[in-house]
Amino acid sequence: MCIIEPESFEEAAKDDSWKKAMKAKITMIEKNNTWELVNRPFDKPIIGVRWIYKTKLNLDGSVQKNKAWLVAKGYSHKPGIDFNETFAPVARLDTVRTLVAVAAQRNWM
Repeated sequence: MCIIEPESFEEAAKDDSWKKAMKAKITMIEKNNTWELVNRPFDKPIIGVRWIYKTKLNLDGSVQKNKAWLVAKGYSHKPGIDFNETFAPVARLDTVRTLVAVAAQRNWM
């Protein structure tokens, strides 16, 4: 069995199951108020989007469902033009362990 995932929107738009997956994603984006439509700023570059497609399979190899993600082309950002600083609020596991150990030692729990 060969599962072929579309490589472009044009390919996906020819198949009803992929159109359904894209519509479901757009519906969730609108439901969650993920974005707000605004007028295009002419003094700033526009960051594009693209669709990513993935076929989810059952354990027996049959198709469970088709999933589609709409992602920003973040790689087109230019430091100092589109953004100045980048933050990734992620704690490393050893940092969390240290904080828990200090809190336990000082009876902060």
